[in-house]
Amino acid sequence: MRNRAEVDATLQTAKVNPAELLPVVHCLSFGPQAASGECCLLQLEPGLCAEIEAGCSLVIRGEKDEQAVLCSKDKTYDMKIADTSNMLLFVPGCRTPEQLNADQESCNIIHSQIAGFSNNYWELRRCRPKLKKLRKLLMEDPYEGPDSRKDQASAFSKYTTEDLLSLIQASEEEILHHLQVIDACKIEGYWRILEFDYEMKLLNHVIQLIDSESWSLKKVPLRTCLEELGSLEPTAAHTQNILHLRMRRYSHLSKVIPTGEVYFEMHEDKICRGIAQMLLQNAVKFNLSEFQEVWQQSVPEGMTTRFDQLKGLALVDRSSRPETIFLLKVEDLPEGSQERFNSLFSIREKWTELDITPYIQDLCAEKQTVGALLTKYARSSMQNGVKVYNSRRPIS
Repeated sequence: MRNRAEVDATLQTAKVNPAELLPVVHCLSFGPQAASGECCLLQLEPGLCAEIEAGCSLVIRGEKDEQAVLCSKDKTYDMKIADTSNMLLFVPGCRTPEQLNADQESCNIIHSQIAGFSNNYWELRRCRPKLKKLRKLLMEDPYEGPDSRKDQASAFSKYTTEDLLSLIQASEEEILHHLQVIDACKIEGYWRILEFDYEMKLLNHVIQLIDSESWSLKKVPLRTCLEELGSLEPTAAHTQNILHLRMRRYSHLSKVIPTGEVYFEMHEDKICRGIAQMLLQNAVKFNLSEFQEVWQQSVPEGMTTRFDQLKGLALVDRSSRPETIFLLKVEDLPEGSQERFNSLFSIREKWTELDITPYIQDLCAEKQTVGALLTKYARSSMQNGVKVYNSRRPIS
């Protein structure tokens, strides 16, 4: 170990004035464990650092064929290796100049051992959670009802919350929120998506009951509704739970009277949207005027159908003669930004901002606008006085 005389001699050889330096000297040497090269550095933003210091955990998620992401409780980050031209040394107990200045009684020479080194570190960048896989897994085995033979004999896996946390590259809060967005139900401990025809069957039961009881669409008694509908499928213990969840999807709380009775108001836009999907799902294209007529006739009396109820669900082709409408669900499009735009431009060469916005809005990163996304992935031009967007690259 160096003594003070050796340190001063080294400074003299280097032609460094000791008066310009702190009086305390760190003498570094490589410890036996430094040669292992098993140390990794992870750069954390202040918020993540505070979570770690508070005792929270960070989890790395991703299967072998996926790019690893790091997840906190509520956020997801891409992980990328950043190289540095300077070797980074890990020195346990190393003291900074500020700490040394604060401690006037520090010894003249501090001998420290280097525990490891690295020429790179992991850099984190906030990213959108990769949730496309979540719906794909649940759609392998949609729930078709308590008496479905297919459900009883299904060879597909069913997924608990823990299963999804191990398979989906997103934080726990983002996964649980997305399960609500896609209207998944927890049935016998497993997350399931209702098969669409079965869901429409339940909705039709609700609408027929409201009609037969002459209830107002704005004041549906929840308890009475569940009791009446529960008798339709009494074999399943979870039928009431499913019916309750469907009521929550297609209605919202209207009022609670002093006796504790809860009333719901049926949600016009969601019911009209669901019925539109039912009409469109078995047709390649639907004559627009005929669809409008059939759609309005199919919804409950007192409800009004509007095209803004179909955002991200269906697309109108006004260039065809006669005009047509067809099913195009945003959840069926690719998850990656470039792949999403490629898919959209293969469906339609030129898009107005109004038409394309519902299909790309979910791609916007934090504080990013649809306009910024279009500037990056599309080229604008004027067509008949209207701004339209087309692909920046040839679409095969």
